Amino acid sequence: MHTQNPALSHTPSVSRQPLGLQAAIVLFAAITPAVLLMAPAIAAQLASQWQLSPSQIGDLFSAELGAMSLATLPAIWWLKQVDWRRAAFCSALLFMLANLLSMLASDYSLLLATRFCSALAGGSLMIICLASAAASPNPSRAYGFWVMGQLVLGAIGLSLLPMLFQHFGLGACYLILALLMLLCLPLARHFPAGAHSCASHDAKAPAISRAKAVLGILGILTFYISLSGVWTFIGAIGGQSGLSAQTNGDILAIATLMGIAGALCATLFGHRLPRSALLLLGYGLMAGSLLLLLGQPQLARFALAALVFKFTWTFILPLILARMAEMDRSGRLMNASNLVISAGLAIGPTLAGRLIESSGGFQGLLLAGSLITLVSLALVLSCRATR
Repeated sequence: MHTQNPALSHTPSVSRQPLGLQAAIVLFAAITPAVLLMAPAIAAQLASQWQLSPSQIGDLFSAELGAMSLATLPAIWWLKQVDWRRAAFCSALLFMLANLLSMLASDYSLLLATRFCSALAGGSLMIICLASAAASPNPSRAYGFWVMGQLVLGAIGLSLLPMLFQHFGLGACYLILALLMLLCLPLARHFPAGAHSCASHDAKAPAISRAKAVLGILGILTFYISLSGVWTFIGAIGGQSGLSAQTNGDILAIATLMGIAGALCATLFGHRLPRSALLLLGYGLMAGSLLLLLGQPQLARFALAALVFKFTWTFILPLILARMAEMDRSGRLMNASNLVISAGLAIGPTLAGRLIESSGGFQGLLLAGSLITLVSLALVLSCRATR
């Protein structure tokens, strides 16, 4: 298990991770939530090609998010009973089949059912990726690459999908996802056999404290509530400040690159520097970036706030997950994390919308976001594993 002990930080067996396992974690975790990461392009195509209403499109994405979250419930049992490699292989096959059926779907109800099945399989794969990263020799690096893979695939998809949709329609997206999963299928054998094999490699792991586990889970929940609530409306904040849609889009596109840089920094420094100090720095900058958006920020201030916000978001997340991994290598906490990530993503925009309506502007959202960010920091710092 990775600790902050300097004597261990340069030990090859602690810092080195099998390349096959790292590739499996990064690639499977990037492909499974790809539809949600590329939601703006897919939503536009659903409206133009299928003539779906906004509520139907919203229900479709909510079904995917809900199914990825529901995958947590059966995983409570199978994480301890089933070979993770076999579970990954079966989940990947179901993911491919569901995406091929989505490509062939001719009515909304069938599309809804196939997307639900695809996300259920994807959620199971995500749980295996999260649990495998927790059991890896260097969790902060594993989670850094985990975040980076999702950002890179999402950025590529958002840039290529509009062109593909023009020529081949919506089915092209689902076919590509099935083909990508097929190419990654051989990597399933690199996952650990299961929680028992992780425990055997980490016999000196500390006993998990239920209270600290709850604090850590609440830390992840509040983190996602804050970031999803603000990020959902950050374009509207720029628009209210007088920025054009094109300028807004350009800034947010550059912010994606900053997000990749944030995840990369977490992989480089997460295991070399004291994690608590990095968390304090990251959370402080994240809360500060929200305060920069108060008032009606002009171009320079808005751009700085957006770039810092996206950088710190992806820098902090691998460090939070690595701290959770310090407490439990069996995958149980990572399974619970999958559930609260989805809950946070759902609660954030809903809460943000009500705050905007009640205050008649974005000040309430930004102040609440900063406060919730600091609450998350306190929760995460309080859940440090002890031996």
